[in-house]
Amino acid sequence: MDKAISLTVSQQFEIERFSRAIDATQDTGELRNIAKQLLQAWHSQKAATNWVIAQQMAPPSITALPGLPRSDDRAA
Repeated sequence: MDKAISLTVSQQFEIERFSRAIDATQDTGELRNIAKQLLQAWHSQKAATNWVIAQQMAPPSITALPGLPRSDDRAA
């Protein structure tokens, strides 16, 4: 990767807020639930990233080429 991904200030504050909440939690069940939610979010983000990459690598649709009619422009 050419550029490092950086978080916005808002994202950094959100991470800090959740980090403090995790540090303050004494209930292991609650920590377990937080861990499961984070795992789900992480894998959802990975899936979304993979989808975007696949969309960018896919060949352009033939109907997207200039000068060709789109499928919704054709007479029924």
